[in-house]
Amino acid sequence: MKQLKKGVVGLVAAAVLITLAACGNTSSTGDTQSGENSVNAVEEKVVGVAPGPYGDMVTEVISPLLEEKGYQLTTKVFNDYIQPNNALANGQIDANLFQHTAYLEKFSADNQLSLTALQKVPTLGMGIYSNQLSSLDELADGATVSIANDASNLARTLQLLAANELITIVDNIDETKATVNDIEENPKNLTFKELDAAQLARSLDTVDLALVPGNFAWAASLDPADALALESLKEEYKNVFVVSSEEEDSDFAKAVTEVLESDAFKEAIAESPFSNFDQPKFWTE
Repeated sequence: MKQLKKGVVGLVAAAVLITLAACGNTSSTGDTQSGENSVNAVEEKVVGVAPGPYGDMVTEVISPLLEEKGYQLTTKVFNDYIQPNNALANGQIDANLFQHTAYLEKFSADNQLSLTALQKVPTLGMGIYSNQLSSLDELADGATVSIANDASNLARTLQLLAANELITIVDNIDETKATVNDIEENPKNLTFKELDAAQLARSLDTVDLALVPGNFAWAASLDPADALALESLKEEYKNVFVVSSEEEDSDFAKAVTEVLESDAFKEAIAESPFSNFDQPKFWTE
């Protein structure tokens, strides 16, 4: 009888050991799978953009390169130049790509926002467009010209008009801060109609000329080849990828910077619709 009890106890003990071993193996397998899922996980980030090419640049070029570093980008389109920065400052989005350095610095200062540009990207410049004229030589005295009403784009507008000898700007001022009050000569007596930048392309049927920033020209399907003149972009007018200053040293910000400064990004741009955009200066240094 004692021997029978010992046999039963032995069988029970063996069964317990087998069960524990099986549980141990299951746990180990689960941990391994969990680890693999963690390694392969891709974190989604939202990038604010305005209508135009930069949303496409984010999804078609930047995001695929960032996926190799564990991030996937989606875009949120804003229809003006104000909301993308406010949304970023409020934590509603993770980054934005729609503005140049000059605009970022002024908007941040005026609105007391802490935003940081990580790096420049290829940028489509402002153009002078018309549905009425085929050349600036046809511009009549007293013509109406629609221009941007925000400070940085207005300054660019005036510089582009001056470069094409349609106006002159007073000396001894910072041209990046020029306003219509700084026009010294207006030989054709042009009348200026100040509009939100997003409305400029839509004004083409009601004005003689419209000076349209590149992103809004792209969104309106205006062909840069049809522009009566295009600006030669200065560095402060090339668009930048922006994050909250609190995130400047984050892994995400570092990954974005690495991508934007990589040869892979340059090669991808060269094979994209953005190949003719003005390149950041550091690309050729």
